[in-house]
Amino acid sequence: MAKIADQLVEMLVNAGIKRIYAVTGDSLNEVNDAVRREGSIQWIHVRHEEAGAYAAGAEAQLTGTLACCAGSSGPGHVHLINGLYDAHRSEAPVIAIASTISSFEYGTEYFQETNTIKLFADCSHYNQVATTPKQFPRMMQSAIQAALHRKGVAVVGLPGDLTSMDTEEIASSTVNYHPVPVIRPSDDDIHKLASLLNKHQKITIFCGIGAGEAHDEIVALSQKLHAPVAYSFRSKMHIQYNNPYEVGMTGLLGLPSAYHSMHESDLLILLGTDFPYTPFMPTDCKIVQVDIKPERIGRRAKVDVGLNGDIKDTLTALLPLVEQHQDNSFAKAQLEFYAQVKENMRIYVEDKGKKDDIHPEYVATLLDEIAADDAIFTVDTGMSCVWGSRYINATGKRRMIGSFNHGSMANAMPQAIGAALAFPDRQVVALCGDGGLSMLLGDLATITQYNLPVKIVVFNNRSLGMVKLEMQVAGLPDWQTDMQNPDFAMVAKAMGIKGITINDPDEAKHSLREAFLYNGPVLINVMTDPNALAMPPKVELSQVKGMAVSMTKLMLNGRMDEVIDTIKANYKHLKDLI
Repeated sequence: MAKIADQLVEMLVNAGIKRIYAVTGDSLNEVNDAVRREGSIQWIHVRHEEAGAYAAGAEAQLTGTLACCAGSSGPGHVHLINGLYDAHRSEAPVIAIASTISSFEYGTEYFQETNTIKLFADCSHYNQVATTPKQFPRMMQSAIQAALHRKGVAVVGLPGDLTSMDTEEIASSTVNYHPVPVIRPSDDDIHKLASLLNKHQKITIFCGIGAGEAHDEIVALSQKLHAPVAYSFRSKMHIQYNNPYEVGMTGLLGLPSAYHSMHESDLLILLGTDFPYTPFMPTDCKIVQVDIKPERIGRRAKVDVGLNGDIKDTLTALLPLVEQHQDNSFAKAQLEFYAQVKENMRIYVEDKGKKDDIHPEYVATLLDEIAADDAIFTVDTGMSCVWGSRYINATGKRRMIGSFNHGSMANAMPQAIGAALAFPDRQVVALCGDGGLSMLLGDLATITQYNLPVKIVVFNNRSLGMVKLEMQVAGLPDWQTDMQNPDFAMVAKAMGIKGITINDPDEAKHSLREAFLYNGPVLINVMTDPNALAMPPKVELSQVKGMAVSMTKLMLNGRMDEVIDTIKANYKHLKDLI
């Protein structure tokens, strides 16, 4: 007779799961043994459950299919939380197996007891604990369906004693269903939208990740309307390439051109976006929003027309009704401004910096040049996100993921683990901050153990760079943002990974090429300028005042050298302020 642990593994196999990211132990042991005996699922022994949850989330985002992680009683559950929050907010279909203490010990404050229902309630679509053999397969099937179709995390609590019990027959289905509907607005709504588009001349399109599958339709619409196309960070790799009307990103990491186009338009079309930064949204133009989830409509901007639909399905129905606009003067002006912005960005690249203070913009440009056309990039939250978003370009084949919604540090390296396992034939490049890498440094050993040929590029600015900038624009002197780092290249070597340190900008290109040609994992420790700043697309007067105040406070506290270094490193931003 099969055990519940065997039934779990069988259902995971039928759901397409290829691997489980976990740290085995106590209540997970029966599951671990069932995986070993079944043989088709790989057990990935991460060093920290948070890394496992990140890796599973990355795999799910990149493949669009179900991924799995697990954590055992108490601490293992708590360690999963951060990575599961990120997966859930990224709408990544992830099954989390939370094995618990034996069910007969519930409610006794037993060793390692946690309440998984309370613990995972805020980062899951489905979250239940099975305590009988008849419950388990029904719950597991419901969890799989919830993760796949509601797009997010499903948690199944699995008591250790249940895993060794015999399975029982149930009356309901254990099959996974994959219906693919067509979802678009009604014919009346489609005709009203077409009429609105046909009446306006100064139109900008803004795309989120929900528009990622509609690249060709968006390009066709922009060409009919002569409408500039801006996009969020998450959708950049899907929207930017082969797009003659693209004007870049907006938001905290964006460019002035996208901000300018959106604010100069008479009609803004929001497609598949839940863009969270309301200060970057215009308030004096008409706004149309189309989203697969109608509850999102209007929560970021004052929307005049809200429509429910899949972006590809909606645009397929809309395009035949849209007239070809003749006047392209608005788009032409925005594209000329975008060209000027890109020219300004070259200043950041052509001045490569100096020894131990290499300009990170230059490093990111080299990565864009050297990396494969179908490379997968993972980016840490903070300054690494800035350099990745501005200097890594889409090709139609590249992908880039990060902790874009949850905004956690330490995501890039563990996400690279999931990416490398899911796509062993593609180049995987992790853009890590020194702060982020330090948090989960132990999982470099996971990369070694499974011989994953990840290229880990550490932007080592010896500080929490984004926090430092946030404090400065708020008029605060940065304090406790500097970091005393280990020699990351030496740490990598101790872990069994090839380690390279780049100190000199003139050697950066050669060293990066050498690292990328190496057949195996490499950590490239790049000593970047700690005073490099990332200016937002619209610099507010209050931010300029804040920076001036913070610089004054630093001078009054005897840190004049740091003030001078910051000014020297960022003379290039003066052009953006004028």
